[in-house]
Amino acid sequence: MSVNTSTSVTVRVPAKVNVQLAVGGARPDGFHDLANVFLAVSLYDEVTATPAETLTITCEGPDADKVPLDRSNLAARAAELLAARHGISPDVHLHILKDIPVAGGMAGGSADGAGALLACDALWGLNTPRAELLDICAELGSDVPFSLVGGAALGVGRGERLTELPVGGAAGGAFHWVFAVADGGLSTPAVYGEFDRLSEGVAVPEPAASPVLLDALRAGDATALAGALANDLQPAALSLRPSLAATLAAGTDAGALAALVSGSGPTTAFLVKDPESAESVAAALIASGTCRTARVATSPAAGATLLA
Repeated sequence: MSVNTSTSVTVRVPAKVNVQLAVGGARPDGFHDLANVFLAVSLYDEVTATPAETLTITCEGPDADKVPLDRSNLAARAAELLAARHGISPDVHLHILKDIPVAGGMAGGSADGAGALLACDALWGLNTPRAELLDICAELGSDVPFSLVGGAALGVGRGERLTELPVGGAAGGAFHWVFAVADGGLSTPAVYGEFDRLSEGVAVPEPAASPVLLDALRAGDATALAGALANDLQPAALSLRPSLAATLAAGTDAGALAALVSGSGPTTAFLVKDPESAESVAAALIASGTCRTARVATSPAAGATLLA
């Protein structure tokens, strides 16, 4: 098979926020059935693939020192899985330019996996069918398929089986967000473990998407969406990191329509009504001293996209 060895390819890939994360009880395999409503947001990592003699990873950006540069990185695993499917060697240098919070519940690692997959596919001239790319994404992790798809989607199973969702509203972002970045990360397995501990002896309902929330997305109605936001992992994240309660309170006190922990945390997400509100809520969050920084973004955003 002919492999392109003369250029580099850069892919931009978005962060996500879970506007609904409904979690079922633990399955025999240790995973949980989910009804996971994803929105891609306009915070991005960029993954650049360049020909190399062997698979290597480098990273720069905020908290780059916390990003693994070995085969545990989903970007490396994506390159290996794609190469194995096509019977070639994964000889590539992957450079990750981080802007998505690390270990923050916004799928930064999953984004890098999807970005590397698309970048390597283009660099190597493979033209892998999209359905096969999504299969590889699902093998990499529950959030990786959505990082490839972007926009808005309902994920079921472990979150990897996607149905794309319509989002209404004005062009350039139907919804406006502020994300408060916490000091340090939270381990997703630890948060699920705490969810299991907190729900022990309690009947956990089958997860299902909220019709009210789906209607709010379709209409681009921020007020209705604010009333329907839900994250079943939030009590577990707050149990492990009680200080997040002060961050949530600071954002709502500053005028956010609603607040929730993003995914497994510890990043917290604040839905606001317009760009001006986003700037004022971000400033208030930073001034409150309850977070390291605050970032403004819009949604939905495009999925993994070839830049060059």
